[in-house]
Amino acid sequence: MATTTVGMPDPASEPQQSISGFGRIVGVFFSPGKTFADIAKRPSWILAVIVSTVVTLGAFAVMNQKVDWREVSAKKIEESPRAANLSAEQKQQQAEMGAKITPYILYASGLLIPILFAVIVGAVMLGAFNLLGGANTNFTTALSIVAHANLVYVLSSILLVVILFLKPAGTIDVENPIATNLASFMADGTSKWLIALGKSVDIFTIWLLVLTGIGFAATNPRKLKTGSAIGIAFGVWLGFVVCRVGWAFIFS
Repeated sequence: MATTTVGMPDPASEPQQSISGFGRIVGVFFSPGKTFADIAKRPSWILAVIVSTVVTLGAFAVMNQKVDWREVSAKKIEESPRAANLSAEQKQQQAEMGAKITPYILYASGLLIPILFAVIVGAVMLGAFNLLGGANTNFTTALSIVAHANLVYVLSSILLVVILFLKPAGTIDVENPIATNLASFMADGTSKWLIALGKSVDIFTIWLLVLTGIGFAATNPRKLKTGSAIGIAFGVWLGFVVCRVGWAFIFS
């Protein structure tokens, strides 16, 4: 009687286990290639946006406790060209108003920015990568890639909280609090357009762009190489920088 030998299954043919939502959040930092390959196959973005939102709101809550917004508002008013046309009472009223509304503005931006960033940047990157890189992907995948790449700003929010607790009150530059960009090395009185350029060259922004390139390369690895994908991401960023610096130059 003939016997049939059952061979061992080919590991390459076995489906790989999907990475969990929390595994993806960790994997973005420690194994981005594998993580974004999984995201490209099974897009998901809700948990990443929730984590970004919660951490951002937490950082802003600490900021509202540690920063004297009345003092910040009064300083901005004094530095404004229209300060000469305001009476002391008007300056005081505007400073009080700024102190009241700024915390609400921060909370609103903390709630909206993570999802709006993922949607808007995801749409822009989708167009760029489909047009220039042949990614041939969809909006849900693009949204998922950008939402996970944006998690690098979770670390910047944590760093912000640490700085808020370490620095004495009144010494925080609220417009550039963690100083991870070139603008932090520029002298007082530097032109606004140079400040805008300096703020654009930021460690976390560069990290985000690299992760975005890795993510979109995973959508079509045979056609879109990682180096080319990172180049496309930086190209989109460069277009944004030109617009930002031009706007600052016109209105400076």
